[in-house]
Order: sequence, then C-alpha cells, then structure tokens
Amino acid sequence: MKIGCPKEIKPQEFRVGITPNAATEAVAHGHEVLIETGAGTGAGFDDAAYLAAGATILQTAAEIFAAADMIVKVKEPQPGERKMLREGQLLFTYLHLAPDPEQTRDLLASGCTAIAYETVTDARGGLPLLAPMSEVAGRLAPQSGSWALQKANGGSGVLMGGVPGVRPANVAIIGGGVVGTAAARVAVGMGANVTVLDRSIPRLSYLDDVFMGRLTTQYSDAAALEELIARMDMVIGAVLIPGAAAPQLIRRDQLALMQPGSVLVDVAIDQGGCFETSKATTHADPIYEVDGIIHYCVANMPGAVARTSTIALGNATMPFMLALADKGWKQACLDDPNLLNGLNVHAGQLTYAAVGKALGIDVVSPQAIVAA
Repeated sequence: MKIGCPKEIKPQEFRVGITPNAATEAVAHGHEVLIETGAGTGAGFDDAAYLAAGATILQTAAEIFAAADMIVKVKEPQPGERKMLREGQLLFTYLHLAPDPEQTRDLLASGCTAIAYETVTDARGGLPLLAPMSEVAGRLAPQSGSWALQKANGGSGVLMGGVPGVRPANVAIIGGGVVGTAAARVAVGMGANVTVLDRSIPRLSYLDDVFMGRLTTQYSDAAALEELIARMDMVIGAVLIPGAAAPQLIRRDQLALMQPGSVLVDVAIDQGGCFETSKATTHADPIYEVDGIIHYCVANMPGAVARTSTIALGNATMPFMLALADKGWKQACLDDPNLLNGLNVHAGQLTYAAVGKALGIDVVSPQAIVAA
C-alpha cells in the first residue's frame, strides 16, 4: 500500500502524522511511504530522517493525495485538503466531526473512508489513540492557565503556588478522566488548591487514593459547580463523550459569579467546548475575554510541544496504521472491533451514531458496512 503523510496546515500545528520510526516499520512491511517535504520539521524530523527510513519525499500535498492509498495525518483535513480526497481513499487522523458539519459534509461528498483516532477503542473501553494527546493537553492546561492568570495577559494576577502568607490559586478541574488526572497532577505540583469534579464515584475514589489527600474530590452536579466557580481562579474543562459534542457545563450568565480575571481553560474545544462562551483559538492568539473572564481555548494544545506529542501519538497509531496497510481497512476492521469503532465515514455514508445525533444525519452501522 502507498501510505501518504502531508504536512499539517492548520495554524501553529507542528506535529506530523508519521514519525521516521513508523516509516521504517511500514517500509519493512512492504509498503511505500510518501512524505511531503518539510512535514516533520516542526517536530524535529528532517527529510533526511525519512529518506534514511526508506520513505520517498514528494514536494507538494497535492502529489501526496494523488498518489496515496491511505492518508495519515494528525489534525482534521482542512477545506483545501478535503477537496483532494477521493473515492476509495482511506483517511486515518483525528476528525472531531460532531461540532463540524462542514467537514462532515465534505468527507461524505468525497467518497473516502475515514477512520477517526478519537473513536478507536481498546478492550477496556478506553480511547488508546486519544489518550496520549489527552495526557499532553492535560499537563499543558494548568501551565497555559497560569500564564493567562498573569495580569499582563488580562488575568487576576494570582500565582498558582502562592507564596508564604498568600494563598495559592484555587483550581477546579471538571472531569476526572485522562485529561483531568493529568491536569490535576501538574496543578497540584504547581502548589495550587485543586478540586476535581466527576460523576463517577469510583473515579473520585481512585483520585482520592492516588493523590493521597493533596486535592479535593467533589461529585459533579449543576448546583455544586455553580457554587464552586465563584471561588475559583481557574476552571479547566476536561469532559469527554467519545465522538460526541461536549456538554456545555458553564453558561454565559454564570460568568458573573466568577471573580474578574479568572481563567477558563477549555480542553474539550475540539469537540465544541464545554463552556457556552468557548470558541476555538490558536497558539498565535490563544486567549480572549468575555464578561471579565479570560478564556484559553486552543484547539490543538499538544501542537505546542510537537516533538513529544508526535512521538507519543506515533507510538499509539503505528500498530493500527500497519494493520490497515497490511490487511486493507475492511479486513483490519473485521479482525479488530476496536478499530471498527473508529470508522466514521465510508463511501458517502456516516457510520458513527454520536456524530449523526449531533448533526441530524442518518447513520449506517459500521458492522453493516463491513458485512456488505
């Protein structure tokens, strides 16, 4: 199979879909790997590293899309890229379709088969291709939020760890999953007073045990959250419903309850955001203010640490990429129901129920697609 990897073109996205190590493995499996020149530069991989791995360097994304049987990326294809997709071509990348009707329409119109990293599962019901980036984004969230808290950036001027005689920042993390746990680890390490909210009592018990009393756990409901945000300097949104639009947990009118200069960090922005006032931002212009509250809503947070993120993502995606290339997408999905859960689009049909519900589009089950 010809596996193509174009350079990412989303603003300030420095990751790359295939590492030289993954290219080496694919070539050893008998596949041809096509890399757009400069695709790995932002992550610290030059063209020479790919040539040494046995890959072929092409000059433009158009050449990659024209030649490849499978396109491997990081971020969702941008409008210009979607025009280059074709019927029968396989796309393997993050998609986040639920809040993105325009992308969904374009993928359906292209006739391609699209498998989304974020809905591939594992035997325990986890999300193995989302988890490494969730770890990165979670660890970045308190760092980014602490920067936004600085007075020069519009924040309240509260230091995360405080100093002797002055209280540290109060930080609430909504969601105790992979993102929330990673965020809590860093926020606690920075010396903040941390509260994690979740609706799973077993998860809260786990966090209480792991952190050994260094944070507070609280069951998440609307009343508890409303009471809590009035005392918080920073709120990190870390909720996830796999493949679906994120629930909006803080309304605009509730911003009036918060202290001026407090910060909202929305790690769920790829799925539409978990605050009513959230809108996607970039690393070049990461924050904005609504009703005195600073919002940090960068849609590709892990892109800021591109080398770490690329290697972590490549480690997770490589086995699935090789299975798709070795067997073809249909046989690979028949052999692995967890990979089948990643199928979102095939030949003009939507195949992921949560996306269909969010966008009001009829869905065909992925099982019916592979059985046909």
